[in-house]
Amino acid sequence: MNYAVITTIQKPTSSVYRLVDRLSAAGAKLIVAGDSKGPFSFEGRKGEPWPVVFLSLADQVQSGFRLAESLPTKHYARKNIAYLYAIRAKAECIYETDDDNAPNDTWQIRKERVSEGFYVGASESRWVNVYRYFSEDIIWPRGLPLDEIRRNPPKATPLKPLRAPVQQGLVNGSADVDAIWRLVMDRDFRFDNRPSIHLEPGNWCPFNTQTTWWWPVVYPLLYIPSYCSFRMCDIWKSFVAQRCLWAMGMGVVFHAPEVFQDRNPHDLMRDFRDEIPGYEQNRRIAKILDGLDLVQGEEAVGNNLRACYANLIEHGVFPEKEIILVDAWLKDLAF
Repeated sequence: MNYAVITTIQKPTSSVYRLVDRLSAAGAKLIVAGDSKGPFSFEGRKGEPWPVVFLSLADQVQSGFRLAESLPTKHYARKNIAYLYAIRAKAECIYETDDDNAPNDTWQIRKERVSEGFYVGASESRWVNVYRYFSEDIIWPRGLPLDEIRRNPPKATPLKPLRAPVQQGLVNGSADVDAIWRLVMDRDFRFDNRPSIHLEPGNWCPFNTQTTWWWPVVYPLLYIPSYCSFRMCDIWKSFVAQRCLWAMGMGVVFHAPEVFQDRNPHDLMRDFRDEIPGYEQNRRIAKILDGLDLVQGEEAVGNNLRACYANLIEHGVFPEKEIILVDAWLKDLAF
């Protein structure tokens, strides 16, 4: 069975209802991780199918996962427990999203093998603004170094069918951009419906947790770090995931928009302050990860994940206590 995963502190939104309708039609389920702020229940409309597993904070602590008691509360990283629940349920695919993202008409349960689109060839190390393949406008993904915004993207070539265990969909409405774009150019945004893009190893592009598909071989890479800025936790997760994917000879596929975000209220200046660690360190983090000598192959993915975090801790990106959570995560994956 396929599972979708979100974390939330509120009752079901209209976006969640639309997601559940699509999941139900596809025979899939939604797992919802709550937090200390709530919600304390997560019930659907009476008389309608409700394929939802709700994990309150108490449920998470009682789950038997080592990570559950160590994770901070009031934090997006509670989503890790929902991942573990889906993995323990032998999920064939995990789709992660947020409670303000509604599937659009093109949304579909994806397959691990991608047969259509274009690819950007392998590189030693370069940044790619993947949004430029889906729009001529000035727009960039949250986490892209600011001095890369106007750089033209590399040429893309028609791809042959390939295995892609991490696939990111784009977001219409409130696209996933940084606070600078939103403060200066904020508007409702629509990407073009263009072919998918596969970034081969060596091409850095941040991706997020808003509409992303994961398959079992890369489940260890789902881990969201706790001890960093909230606005960077999923971005730095994506950098670690990309580096580990390269050691498997794989990259990330980006698809045309598949959800519309009716964005929850944000304090943009607070977002900006939370993104400063990224503006200052994203390029440095990529350089640190580039320099690692990871073990090649699929069997090493868990050890490679740990090596990435251990090295980032050594360079002061994360505090020492992050590795405690990483180790708990990896032990929980071995249930």
